[in-house]
Formats: sequence, structure tokens, C-alpha cells
Amino acid sequence: MNIFLTGATGLVGGELLVTLSKRSEVKKIYCLLRSATIEQATERLKKVFSLHGDVYNEEQIVPVLGNLFDDNLTETLKHNKQLEDVDVVLHSAANTSFSRFNDEQVEKANIGGLTKILLWAKQLHLQTFLYIGTATICGKDVTHRVVYEDESPNLEATHLVKYTYTKMKGELIIREHLPADKILIARPSIIMGDSRPIMPRSPVILWAMATINHLRLIPVNEHSQLDIIPVNYAADAIVALLFAKRNHTVYHISAGEAGATTALRLSKMLSSYFDDMPPFNFINNSMLNQVKHWTKDRLAPESELYTYKNYLDYWHETFEDKGKLRLLFTGLDPYLGFMELGHVFDNTRLLKDVGIENAEPADVYMEKSMAFVEKIDILEGAIDP
Repeated sequence: MNIFLTGATGLVGGELLVTLSKRSEVKKIYCLLRSATIEQATERLKKVFSLHGDVYNEEQIVPVLGNLFDDNLTETLKHNKQLEDVDVVLHSAANTSFSRFNDEQVEKANIGGLTKILLWAKQLHLQTFLYIGTATICGKDVTHRVVYEDESPNLEATHLVKYTYTKMKGELIIREHLPADKILIARPSIIMGDSRPIMPRSPVILWAMATINHLRLIPVNEHSQLDIIPVNYAADAIVALLFAKRNHTVYHISAGEAGATTALRLSKMLSSYFDDMPPFNFINNSMLNQVKHWTKDRLAPESELYTYKNYLDYWHETFEDKGKLRLLFTGLDPYLGFMELGHVFDNTRLLKDVGIENAEPADVYMEKSMAFVEKIDILEGAIDP
């Protein structure tokens, strides 16, 4: 099997690359990379393997120069003779920013970039086009229940962020270009950290937990279900799915009902490690606007938020500048929105067809990553959460 992989240096893509490289069925993995030279691209790939001491095989791992934003990407790939033997395309690359300032870039990468890859891939002798989507394409209209694969994509769904919209559109675009028997869609739920006691490949999502840990007064329902999985579980499940005898086209890669957690359970885990901070206190999400007004010195004197004066004093002492708090809450806003939805994504298809065990709940496996969470610069992360 010869695989063309996008996003090979990303959180999920990097883990997929290493996992695939260990499969005897995989002969070549061609990795699309945005680099100036093959030498620079090779160094980036070597870093993916060296992070956790994995073996880099230069005969197996082949860098391919390319850019999802390049208008000529399709033609560049068509004229690359070494790619003619590709029989699996694994499209993991995506702009995952939740910031509204990046909406245009998110759309160009996640829809425009995907379309360019598809226009090339459809002329291959393709066995499988594996698309890494997201379970959260179900949107914000569905809340506090188990969500099933066949409920999405739904054009009527409303979205918290442009990212989930583009991933929904991506699934529809794939179906326009490829026959159903060539398509495999893996929809991970929220991916956070690693269940192994090693440095995670990226602080994505971990930033939100680290920020919540520092704030301690959180405007979110502490009992809402959170479907969170570690990146190594996601990669193992996706690769196993690629080689499995499948009965479906779309699979949730998720914690499911058995592995979901809650903000309350996560807070108890954090409290046991960071015991020198005020206790966690969860307030109604409707008070988020009061928090934002407080950071701008515009909060009315009779506002309920003032009943939590000890936390406001703690924020002032910890962050000093309210501008820093505005930055944090602006970045955290979409994460709190997702937490409020209470989504749990059914993983019955995955467990049945692949035969793997359920992932550990996040409040269990994240204990192994507390030393890394402690080092996250939450202010730096808030610039582009």
C-alpha cells in the first residue's frame, strides 16, 4: 500500500504518520509539506519521529512539496510521477482555528485545499480516500444527548465556529467527486493530549484546559457530558479502521457513552494536582457576558458576578491587567460553547468493526500530562486558540 498523507506534521497527522510507518502493509508514505526545499521538508518529518524516539525510515517516508493554498496544487500533484502508485489518500491537513479573525483562511484551507486534493486524487487508481473530519459537524442545535453518524452532514445545522462548517462542507464535496466505495470518513470528537506519559505533539485543546485551570471561576455547566479522546487513541483507531473490514463509510472516533467525562470530573482531577489555587466554582454560562463587561470596567454595580468577589480579586492579583483576561475569555469563548452542548458521539460502529477497546475517560488519562499542562503559556495560546 502506498499512502499520500496531508497534515503530516500536525497533531493528528503526525501521530498517523508514525503509526502508519509501523504497519507492514505500508510500503511508501508520501507526505505533503509546505517547505521551501526537500531538505527542509525532510528535517520537519524527522522531528515528527524524533519527538517520541520513533524510527524514521527515509526509504519509506517521502516528502512532497506542496501547499493547500497554491492555486496550482492539483497540476503539481498530477505531474509528480512518483505519486502515480498512490492507492490511499489520507487527508488530515486542516486549519483548526476557532478564531473568527481566521475564518477566511480556515475556509480556503479546509474547502479550497480539499477540493484541489480531490481533483488530483480522482484520477488515481484509488483504493480509499480517508478524510479526517470532526464529529462536531452536527452543530449546536443538537444538545445533551448521544449523536449518531447518520445525523450528519446536515445543511440545516448551525455552527459555533467556521471550522466545523468547513468540515461539514468537506464531506459533501468528497461525495461529489468520489464514489461511495472509495470514501472513508473518520470523525474524531474532541482530541486532547496523549494517554501516554509523554509530551503531547501539540498544546491544542490542552490550552483551554490549562486556561480553565488558572481561572477557577468557570461560566459553564459542570455536568455537561464531554466527549474527549487522546490523540494516540485517535490515530490508532483511524489506522485500524483503514485496514479493517468495514460495514460503513462514516465512523465516529470518540469516547462514546462509556468514556465521556464532565467538566466537574476534570476539575477534580486538576484540583488534586494544582492544590494551591482557589477551589473550582462553576457558574451559569449566561454570566459570561458579565465577566466580559467586568474585564472592560463596564459591569453594573448590582450584577450577580460581584457575589464572587474573592474570585475577581484572585483574577486581579493573578493577571493584574484586565486586558489579559479579555484575551483569555475571547479565546476560551468557543470552547465554553462546545462544553455547554453536552455532546456524546456514539462509537458503536468503531468498536464493532475494529474491535478496539473504549478510550479511557479524559479525567483519567490526563493525569499523565499534568506536568505538560503546567508549562503551557495560556496568554500566548490565547492569541490563536
